Amino acid sequence: MAGDHAADSQFTGMSRIFNSTTLRGRANVALATYGFIGAIILYNMVKPSKKEVKPAH
Repeated sequence: MAGDHAADSQFTGMSRIFNSTTLRGRANVALATYGFIGAIILYNMVKPSKKEVKPAH
């Protein structure tokens, strides 16, 4: 079952932070996902809007 205890020495590198075995690893994946989605929303709110180009007469 997910959330079982796993030894910290079992994981190395990025898998130590983002893993599906430990409860903390699953929480890190969820937080990273929410952070990424929030960053996309913030970028779309802050970026300058495109101005409509008027043709020259």
